[in-house]
Amino acid sequence: MAGDTPSRRAVLTGLAALPVATAAVAAERKERKPKKRKPARPKIQHVDVAIIGAGVFGAWTAWHLLRAGKSVRLFDAYGAGHWRASSGGESRVIRMGYGADTIYSEMAKESLAYWKDLSDTASLPIFHNTGVLWFAPQGDTYTAQSRAWLQANRVDHDHGDVHWLQKNWRQIQFYQGETGILEKDCGALIAGRGVQEVIADAQIEVERVVMPAPLIAKKIRKHTLPDGGTADHLVYACGPWLAELFPQQLMGKIVATRQEVYHFGAPQGDTRFTPAELPVWADFNNGRIVYGIPDLEGAGFKIAIDVHGPVVDPDTQDRAPTPAGIAEARAYIAQRFPGLTDAPLIGARVCQYENSSNGDYLIDRLPGQERIWLVGGGSGHGFKNGPAVGKRVAAHILDPALPVEPRFSYATKGAVAARTVF
Repeated sequence: MAGDTPSRRAVLTGLAALPVATAAVAAERKERKPKKRKPARPKIQHVDVAIIGAGVFGAWTAWHLLRAGKSVRLFDAYGAGHWRASSGGESRVIRMGYGADTIYSEMAKESLAYWKDLSDTASLPIFHNTGVLWFAPQGDTYTAQSRAWLQANRVDHDHGDVHWLQKNWRQIQFYQGETGILEKDCGALIAGRGVQEVIADAQIEVERVVMPAPLIAKKIRKHTLPDGGTADHLVYACGPWLAELFPQQLMGKIVATRQEVYHFGAPQGDTRFTPAELPVWADFNNGRIVYGIPDLEGAGFKIAIDVHGPVVDPDTQDRAPTPAGIAEARAYIAQRFPGLTDAPLIGARVCQYENSSNGDYLIDRLPGQERIWLVGGGSGHGFKNGPAVGKRVAAHILDPALPVEPRFSYATKGAVAARTVF
């Protein structure tokens, strides 16, 4: 027993100390309990302008504002130049002849200089100087007005009757009584990659964020962004998503319609449908426009029929081309481009127009809000004028007293059928 006493005494001493030790550990654990974390600070605390939509309008608006020394954040739910956007895809036309609608002619002329400069510094061309051939029945008023504007503004062009057309472009079937204009300095723009190049040249990052409609209050001087940052001005340049974000103001005034474009492949060795021999072209007959682009960057001969399709949701619409649409394109090709009658369909794309109710752009403040801008309504002709639109939006932010162009105002947008300007 005597030999066991120190051991027992140690055990008893240890047991007696156990509650004290346990309490000490518990206290230590309580002290180590992680504190409630504060929300992460936004990457950028405050900017002059936040732009929602990294399409051609949003990208060029950011470009001009940054050149003017403003701080900018650029947001897009799907990224820059994505395939759901009206600014995505392969190519677009840039031309200056708009009949008597000189506001768009002037914007196209202004925009062309920016596109050329961007293309000159890009790793791959953005602008292809193919020329643009417009043909229509002789005596057509729109064509005559376009030619008059080109002459008055000293834009390099040729024109002629059906004999001139047949002599220069034998791969196209022209009809008696037709006339044409060739805009020599115009051509085609690469679309999705072009938008990405604008953003790269602006040296700005596109943040893939789903941006809600803003909180509306007259006393707000700084608008809160999703990550807690703020901005003095908001520019919503989100194309066919505008009406979704602002249904009370824009439902029925900005409408997205389904549009299909097709690419056909010429036979090996047949160069008649390449930029060296075929310009961008537009056929204005029977009250509609059919247009196309020669084989740029291996994409094939592109054709599109400029007639509004059904109203669609740009997020969810199925983008498979319809057999009826392909058949209509083939029937047209057989008449106008007989050398491609049996050409295979090598690609197709379903996109959308973002039509405004009167066919004009929307560049105006959200009603009742001094620092929230709505920019859209590009229809089928907005891409080419992206630089001029972005410059105009930037000018309004830099000079709040600058009056809004009446045709681009919110007040002119009623819920009526849209027209296409191309």
